[in-house]
Amino acid sequence: MDDPVLTARELVRDRYPNARAAFLAGSVLTDHRTPTSDLDIVVLLDGPPAPSRENLVYQGWPVELFVQTEAVWHGFADRETAQRSSPLLAMCAHGMLLVDTDGLGASLQDEARQRWAAGPPPLSDRERDHQRYVLTDLLDDLRGCADPAERVYLVAHMLQRASESALLAGGHWLGGGKWLSRRLAAADPGMHRALSEAAPQAIAGDATLFVAVVAEVLELAGGPLWDGHAVR
Repeated sequence: MDDPVLTARELVRDRYPNARAAFLAGSVLTDHRTPTSDLDIVVLLDGPPAPSRENLVYQGWPVELFVQTEAVWHGFADRETAQRSSPLLAMCAHGMLLVDTDGLGASLQDEARQRWAAGPPPLSDRERDHQRYVLTDLLDDLRGCADPAERVYLVAHMLQRASESALLAGGHWLGGGKWLSRRLAAADPGMHRALSEAAPQAIAGDATLFVAVVAEVLELAGGPLWDGHAVR
């Protein structure tokens, strides 16, 4: 396939000749690029077909298009920030600015970088207590689990929840799937290594190390919480 940057520029020029700004982002620009990496492209327009989202294949490349207006961009960024996981801010902060006809692209990239650097909003006491409760409960479930199939699902769920708790305890952004792994690896390499190495052992039947690592994450979040936990 052709160069991803040249291909992305050509796609934007062909499909969105009136684009005010466009960004290319994702694994394709990093050392994580694989044969199945796609082109993640954010396009800013003044109006229709924005807002829209579309998947397509262009010159052999799988492409995911995020087409927005300036107002929609800010709305998405605000909603994702409240969820403490913002693919949009990440794409625009770390991506490549392909098109910028009037300065909007540079402005949004600067805003995205500032907001990304500031990190997500902190957890409320209620949210933190809920995380503590969930991990405490999962640890108890795993300690008592005798079913190999159930253990697989428990460990997978615990790996996600523990990784999220570790990130939030340090004031870092969340991510989904492979991006959860990458976020934790960047924020806390030691914890990422410990969790990712202990999880397969737990799935195989020896959960001793995994329980210890998750318990360490739980301490970072404020310690175990079960007795007396209430949601009102």
